[in-house]
Amino acid sequence: MKLPNFQNAFVPPEKLANYLLSEIHPVGRSKALFLKNLGYDDSDTAILAQDLLTIAREEDVSVIRSSEFGTKYVIEGLMRTPNGSLVAMRTVWIIGSIDLQPRLATAYPV
Repeated sequence: MKLPNFQNAFVPPEKLANYLLSEIHPVGRSKALFLKNLGYDDSDTAILAQDLLTIAREEDVSVIRSSEFGTKYVIEGLMRTPNGSLVAMRTVWIIGSIDLQPRLATAYPV
């Protein structure tokens, strides 16, 4: 099964700048170090956003979970990183009960 409404999926810029690429975020710090070692940079978050969106659009959903914020969809896939590495990533997308546009909740290596 594909992510519902996958063609409208988006990555909030603040999710990248203040979480996945933030070396001072208590939870995101380790993810930021990992991603930056792969060549991602917080000065150009569009590359990481596009790579995460590619997973959402091309791969199948592996897990669906309901939460108080909406329905979460787990999707795993490979990303070709800026430094040329191929990395397996798990992405989590959420669709709220009112807003049907999938948005990135988190991502991390598998």
